[in-house]
Amino acid sequence: MNIVNKSEIVRLGFIDIDVDKSLDIIEEINRMRKKKNAVILAHFYQDGSIQDIADFVGDSLGLSQQAAKTGADIILFAGVHFMAETAKILAPEKKVLIPDLQAGCSLADSCPPDDFAAFIKKHPGYTVISYVNTTADIKALTDIICTSTNALQIVESLPEDEKIIFAPDRNLGNYIQSVTGREMLIWDGACHVHEAFSLERILELKKQNPDAQIIAHPECEKQILIVADHIGSTTSLLNYTVRNEGKKFIVATESGILHQMQKESPDKLFIPAPPNDSTCACNDCEYMKMITLKKIYNTLKYELPEITLEQDLMDQARGSILRMLEISDRLKL
Repeated sequence: MNIVNKSEIVRLGFIDIDVDKSLDIIEEINRMRKKKNAVILAHFYQDGSIQDIADFVGDSLGLSQQAAKTGADIILFAGVHFMAETAKILAPEKKVLIPDLQAGCSLADSCPPDDFAAFIKKHPGYTVISYVNTTADIKALTDIICTSTNALQIVESLPEDEKIIFAPDRNLGNYIQSVTGREMLIWDGACHVHEAFSLERILELKKQNPDAQIIAHPECEKQILIVADHIGSTTSLLNYTVRNEGKKFIVATESGILHQMQKESPDKLFIPAPPNDSTCACNDCEYMKMITLKKIYNTLKYELPEITLEQDLMDQARGSILRMLEISDRLKL
């Protein structure tokens, strides 16, 4: 029997034990999750094979809502670290697992807690709205969390004269500011995936496919959003492709969402928007793709790695997330 070395998990971020090749790994995952009363939550940016075995696939808002209401004893999060942290904050009594502790987020990393605390202190009297793509420490400093699905509605739910700090994504913040006309202090952070798209290459694709619509996530840079036919969260982009009569879409967000788009609309063509790197045809989040079926299997088997947070930190961070969920429920988002 293999013995799990916890110090090795800390060093690597995951359980490095080979899986018997004769095993049907998906069948075993299904067996274990039923036996352990575990639920698998997966983000749209995960590999298609992982999306297909998940109990729920969604964007950050949907995943937060699922984590808050699940009756499972174990939540296995196929996503990045801040998502699993959010699940633990919302369901502290649950065991929350993530297959790789090193599955981080460049956007979350762009907002160090000490620097952000100093920024807030420098601007007293401001309501702090932070994107969900942040650490628990940032959530504890925040008044209201938002996602790309509800950021516009959350900003608009506040009085027009409310002074707002928006963090950490400058592109999403600038987009919301341009739509609402609100004056906001915007933290200078960004997602490396959404800032990597090449306008020149997207326009070349459009030239080759003149009947294609360009759809883009609001974390993209302004020049990408200007040429987009539709701007929205991951779920909004998916819904748009389902409802729209168009047959071709150039998709400017992480390429994992194309799996769901193709499943929902098998008769349509989805073209991943290319990054500036001329060797790549699509744009993947390296952190999201660190999650694999093998790691999910080992994580369910050994119930490690587990997300652990200090109780005081969870208590401080929970209010900002619950306020987001309350506004979203009220607005039926």
